[in-house]
Amino acid sequence: MAPLKDLDLYLQRLGLQAPPPPTLDTLRELQRRHSAAFTFETISTLLHAPVPVDLPSLERKLLHDGRGGYCFELNRLFLALLQRLGFDARALTGRVMIDGDEGTVNARTHLLVLVTIDGVRYTADVGFGGMVPTGPLRLDTDAVQSTPHEPYRLVERDGQYLLRAQVAGEWRGMYEFDLQPQQEIDLEVGSWYVSTHPDSPFLGQLRVARTGPGIRKTLRNGSFAIHRLGAESQRRELPDADAVMQVLRDEFELRLPPGPALREALEARLAADAASAERAGRAEK
Repeated sequence: MAPLKDLDLYLQRLGLQAPPPPTLDTLRELQRRHSAAFTFETISTLLHAPVPVDLPSLERKLLHDGRGGYCFELNRLFLALLQRLGFDARALTGRVMIDGDEGTVNARTHLLVLVTIDGVRYTADVGFGGMVPTGPLRLDTDAVQSTPHEPYRLVERDGQYLLRAQVAGEWRGMYEFDLQPQQEIDLEVGSWYVSTHPDSPFLGQLRVARTGPGIRKTLRNGSFAIHRLGAESQRRELPDADAVMQVLRDEFELRLPPGPALREALEARLAADAASAERAGRAEK
């Protein structure tokens, strides 16, 4: 895989002045800072636009253009950072569980990172949207593991690892993965599926997420929510495309693409969601 070029700017975005050593404490700090500094967002798939995952394109989009991305972008760039800092790190892919359903086998549509430190293996993930783990997880244990946000567990079954998170007091499946090595072409194919396949949950949809101390912010088309640890979530429905774009700027600090395409796509998406909700309401009567 190609090496990261713009290391200084990357570290500045993470609030670091110099390259830190490749230790577990550094990994913890990098993962916590990354999910707060770089927003998970699917603006490109909402616009049906290409999503290149080669490193120069990712550096341009995330470091220079003020954008975020989804797992194949965020974790690909994070992997390059870890390797540049001297970590023993490589890519893994996983199968996301829709609504926590552990019985369904889905495509490999999630990218995460395997990091080995002093002979101990950890997963690092900065690209899992509204439930992204904000700290590394030790691979070879099924014990509950704390992070700056929710607790997680990794359970191994015949070479398959299942990630669960504790949400509202319940353990829910997030994704399943194995340790099969991944190459650049595997990442390209996975991202191509996510951004173009008609069954992709991201195609034509807006999904946005960002973390902070004790807080998660999420946006699902026109539904904006703030989740605080130990408190009830606050949710509000945004009335129009302009309100959504304002939230993208103010709450997620994104630099939006120029031109009318984003507003038009949002207007169409919100109208379609409203029509779907109306049909569902009529069916319940």
